[in-house]
Amino acid sequence: QVRIVESGGGLVQPGGSLRLSCVASGNIYTLYTMAWYRQAPGEQRELVANIARTGETTYTDSVKGRFTISRDNAKNTVYLQMSGLKPEDTAVYYCNARASSLYSINPRDYWGQGTQVTVSS
Repeated sequence: QVRIVESGGGLVQPGGSLRLSCVASGNIYTLYTMAWYRQAPGEQRELVANIARTGETTYTDSVKGRFTISRDNAKNTVYLQMSGLKPEDTAVYYCNARASSLYSINPRDYWGQGTQVTVSS
């Protein structure tokens, strides 16, 4: 079993900042690409940013210049630093990790349960 746990969400005023953390644990052999998704009420889940094991990153256009994704391979952890937050950023943020397990070398995706980010004055 691979477990994905997010933390760091909360209530913040427009223009504020938050840093989300995601830790992968359990029967992990290798962590590959890790990503942050978000889902607002009534909306589909969308990719916010992802980062390969090599450090290569991608961002959705709406967060470019405001969000930064990073990772610590030794700690099996990925972060999302969010600045200049807007009300439109309000959503549940989910961590996704592609990983091979100790029982299967074939990688698959694992999801966390999400952390709520609310941007409101």
